[in-house]
Amino acid sequence: MRQPSVIARRVAAASVSLVVAAGAAACGPEDNDAKGAGGDSTPHKGGTLTVLNSNPQQDFDPARLYTSGGGNVPSLVFRTLTTRNRENGEAGAEVVPDLATDTGRPNKDATVWTYTLKEGLKYEDGTPITSADIKYGIERSFAPELSGGAPYLRDWLIGGADYEGPYKDKGGLDSIETPDQRTIVFRLNKPEGEFPYLATQTQFTPVPQDKDTGTKYEEHPISTGPYKVVSNENDGERLVLERNTYWSASTDAERKAYPDKIDVRSGLDSSVINQRLSSSQGADAAAVTTDTNLGPAELAKVTGDKELASRVGTGHFGYTNYIAFNPTIKPFNNVKVRQAISYAIDRSSVVNAAGGSALAEPATTFLPDQKSFGYTPYDHFPAGKAGDPAKARELLKEAGYAGGLTVTLTHSNAKDFETSPEIATAIQDALKKAGITVKLQGLEENDYSDKIHNVKTEPGFFLAHWGADWPSGGPFLAPIFDGRQIVKDGANFNTGLLNDKSVNAEIDAINKLTDLDAAAERWGALDKKIGEQALTVPLFHPVYKRLYGKDVKNIVISDWTGVLDISQVAVK
Repeated sequence: MRQPSVIARRVAAASVSLVVAAGAAACGPEDNDAKGAGGDSTPHKGGTLTVLNSNPQQDFDPARLYTSGGGNVPSLVFRTLTTRNRENGEAGAEVVPDLATDTGRPNKDATVWTYTLKEGLKYEDGTPITSADIKYGIERSFAPELSGGAPYLRDWLIGGADYEGPYKDKGGLDSIETPDQRTIVFRLNKPEGEFPYLATQTQFTPVPQDKDTGTKYEEHPISTGPYKVVSNENDGERLVLERNTYWSASTDAERKAYPDKIDVRSGLDSSVINQRLSSSQGADAAAVTTDTNLGPAELAKVTGDKELASRVGTGHFGYTNYIAFNPTIKPFNNVKVRQAISYAIDRSSVVNAAGGSALAEPATTFLPDQKSFGYTPYDHFPAGKAGDPAKARELLKEAGYAGGLTVTLTHSNAKDFETSPEIATAIQDALKKAGITVKLQGLEENDYSDKIHNVKTEPGFFLAHWGADWPSGGPFLAPIFDGRQIVKDGANFNTGLLNDKSVNAEIDAINKLTDLDAAAERWGALDKKIGEQALTVPLFHPVYKRLYGKDVKNIVISDWTGVLDISQVAVK
């Protein structure tokens, strides 16, 4: 997952979605049984689950969705070769089989991955799912008119960079082979040990070619999951799902599919969503949200109400808010200046500006503090909770700025408690104590995004954030620190413009590993190494607090998504 402007297209990711946080193990209701509140906690089948969201579920086509782990609402309809483990916390960050019998079988150098489909898989109309359907589903995601999904397939598959989809090139991709109806083989142009993570994205959803209606497919995609689309109004503003009778739990160990019906209602104001969930009247008693957090003021109210507090799910997702430096611009080309700012930061005030310790956890590492990322604790510039202005002044003097200096901090004007004025002001106040005068440059969200993602306009000192496309160090470190991913004429995310041959080589070496635990350890070590250069100042990882209705049970919140998994919930 990327910066929020990009994350909005996924999950939430998010996806990718796609939105989200990092930290300690995720859990269900605060200090409660994660199965949910209420008398009989045993989940039962039946009833209607209502989903109250701010953002509509647009482009409900597996080719166009930017998801990780299969997404949340999309995962009810679209099954993929692999998916996320539907468990609480750390266990939920694991990749597990979905349509496939395993998470994939690589060749010796991880450039060829082979999957075998389970027996008895069917679409909503009862026809069998074949490997050719998965190949076709992937190929159609390359069509320009169905853009929006993750770019990895285009980058990783041999021939992917020049392929334009089956509508223009009916020959298909030679790098995807289907030797029989249950086998599919992928040939990659470089080693990719994390291919099982990629295979969780909705582009791996099978699509029957004779049912493909192009850009209209989103209106009624053919279901492979426990629910099928019966209504899609205003491009996902209201999405109604009912049971797919041809889905079999015997082939799907992950989705529980307790409710008979899912009613997704979007385009709602966040305050309205939280009020409705709080009141839990009528249908709202069996309602959840997958995209609306509690803000600081709302959380304070909820915390003081024992019944409401019992209906708050807490989640963490791989996400870091940080200060970014452009080392080609003075004075940030001087590492001692960057180190001085690192020492001067008062993380306590930053956390307070982000909504308090219940909504943000201080960070000194770029990688989120979760095992799947390879989290390795370090603090190269230890300054305690409130900063060390004396050490910062000492470094400024060594850098030639004994009398202090004046810098400009660019931030967004969006009220997101991440890159917004509150965070910028907290940094301004902390640096003042170290003799650094900070002028604030606030920009509207689109202008801010355009400025910081363009190599030609990137400022020297600005607020940024990053979320992972899947719970691993790879999609977290590579886009930010791999010099070969610097984009000079497009959206660039390597903010420090780092192009270190040793870093690039280590990224390649880790990508060859198919032992994901071993890879995680190497990602953590690489994070620690890069951190010495002070190209970023990690600030905090957000925490997600979300209400759910009083009749909702079986709450599962994994570290993969950080949000309630609606494939697991039951209602009265």
